This record gives sequence, C-alpha cells and structure tokens, in this order.
Amino acid sequence: MPHQAPDILGQALLDYQHGHHSAALTVQCSAAEDEPLPAAYLFRTLLAMPELERQALDECRGRVLDLGAGAGCHALELQSRGFTDVRAIDHSAGAVQVMQMRGVQQVAQHDVFAPRGKDERPYDTILLLMNGIGLAGTLEGLDKFLAHARTLLAPDGQILATSSDISYLYEDEEGALVFDLNGPYYGEVTYTFEYKGQVGEPFPWLFIDASLLEDAARQAGYEVEFLGEDEAGQYLVRLTLAGGFEPTIN
Repeated sequence: MPHQAPDILGQALLDYQHGHHSAALTVQCSAAEDEPLPAAYLFRTLLAMPELERQALDECRGRVLDLGAGAGCHALELQSRGFTDVRAIDHSAGAVQVMQMRGVQQVAQHDVFAPRGKDERPYDTILLLMNGIGLAGTLEGLDKFLAHARTLLAPDGQILATSSDISYLYEDEEGALVFDLNGPYYGEVTYTFEYKGQVGEPFPWLFIDASLLEDAARQAGYEVEFLGEDEAGQYLVRLTLAGGFEPTIN
C-alpha cells in the first residue's frame, strides 16, 4: 500500500473541536526557530482576527472561494454576514471534517491547483489569508497559481491575499542582509508540523515581498492594488483581471 502521510493539522483541529482546547502544533520552519501554534488560533472569531484579515473580509463580494480554509473561521464569518455562496477548501481531511462539523455550508478537500468542476460557477472573490499566498509554495508555483486562478475567477473577480517580506530574518547584527544571492529566493521556506510526537511531511511555503509579487501578478495579467500593511510587515493585496491581457504561449 502507498505511504499515507499523517494529517497532523487535521488531528490537532479535530482534538480542539472535540474539547481538547490546549491542543497545539509545533511549527518547524527552515528559516526560523520552532514555534507553537495553538489550534485555538485557527478557530478565532472576528474580534481576534488581525486588522488585515478583517479588512479582507470587508472587501469580499459575490461568490467566494476560501483557499486553505483551516477550521473555517473566515467562511463562517462570511456566512454570518449573509453570504450564501462561500466554498471553503483545504488539503487536510481533518480540517474539512472540522469545517463540516462547525457549519461551513460548502466544503471540499482539494489543493489550490484543483481545477474548477464542470458545473462549478466562477468566483467573484478568492481568499488567501494567513499569509495565504504561501500555498503556492515557490515563485514558480506562484506563477502557476496566478495562471490557474484566471480559470476560477469571474471576469470582474478579485483575489484578496496576504503575504509578507521575511528578509528581516536574514539580517546580521549590523542590520545588513545576509543570504545567498545564487540560491533560492529567500522567501521560499519549508515547513513541517509536529503534534503529539508525530511529524508530518515537509511542505514548501512562499513569503513574497510586495514588489516581487506586483511584478509576477502584472506579468500574469492582473491589476494590483495594495490595500494595507501592518506593523509586522504583512500586507493585503487585491488582484483583478486586467482587460485585454493576452497570455504568453510558449
């Protein structure tokens, strides 16, 4: 039988959903020290959300696709506001189960590159929150995702996404940046989740500085509008389809 990777995130979310409110993952990152991630954070309500997330929710319109939805906190908030067509997807089977238990009305287990179903209408808003652009994994993956998203969006649709520049992790004591200019982009990192002694499969994650994101998005045929930035350097961006764009055919 093929090896089945443990669903570390899903296990922690299910434990929290079943009343184990101290459940916490350990997040291992190739660019930083290990950090705890309390499962409770993924169940947060509107008042506990960072300002950029609340702003993104205020900007949502129409039919919404919530990518990397976790425990469904954003989808549930939109439903509470009267949004009737919110689809939440996550790669984690446990996360999907939790969202169903919590009342998210449309849930599916997919990754961000899953094609739109034959009978699935396009979306007016695609949400990528909690540094959600990271789901693309790498700069190459971002280009692939931006092309893919065009097949998911309605003509006047929008992508609302957050990311941040993590170059500060590479500063020396004098504040100079120290990283290998000949190596991979410094925002391409590897994460691993650990929970209850089990370690999941490593997965790539992308943090991208705003200027590089703008270049990639414009190259892919999007208009770019930065909506806000917080004190930690995280930003919220809106991408909309540019009129008259002709994709490059290789």
